[in-house]
Amino acid sequence: MSERVRGFEVVTKYEGESIELPNRATKGSAGYDLKAAVDIVVPSIWKALLENQGLANLMEGNSIKDENKAFLSSTLVPTGVKAYMPEQEYLLLANRSSNPMKKQLALPNGIGIIDADYYGNSSNEGEIFVQLINYGFEDVEVKKGDRIAQGIFTPYEVIDNEVSEFQTRIGGFGSSGE
Repeated sequence: MSERVRGFEVVTKYEGESIELPNRATKGSAGYDLKAAVDIVVPSIWKALLENQGLANLMEGNSIKDENKAFLSSTLVPTGVKAYMPEQEYLLLANRSSNPMKKQLALPNGIGIIDADYYGNSSNEGEIFVQLINYGFEDVEVKKGDRIAQGIFTPYEVIDNEVSEFQTRIGGFGSSGE
């Protein structure tokens, strides 16, 4: 039996929930389709603005009112899966090409990076979440099992004579610093 090198597993909290592991749609596909683990609504940022007659009504002074931040923020969509891979590799998360055209959904940071040491971390086991923002005029309902992003295993290089004190990963989204 060969040693495990890279792959996906269902996180403990979703065991028995019929979570499908990511797969490639065709033999030539680079990306593994990541699917939503739950039904979730991605609110329209424009709808919030229009319903409140503009940005000024969403604000208090120079800040967005707390009750309005959810409409203007990214939505974290859980996938129910985690990825394991060799040390000098990461899982690149990219938007599905149909998301912007058909659903007006985008990854607000353009891509996501799932580091090898994210797997099995103590805060969430390394569950992959996909950040989405809805720039369309209507809320988008993402259903459990909908393909929301693709993951591409990608090698990277490090510099010679790297001298650094590394932190221990305890979570995701900014866990290694601001």
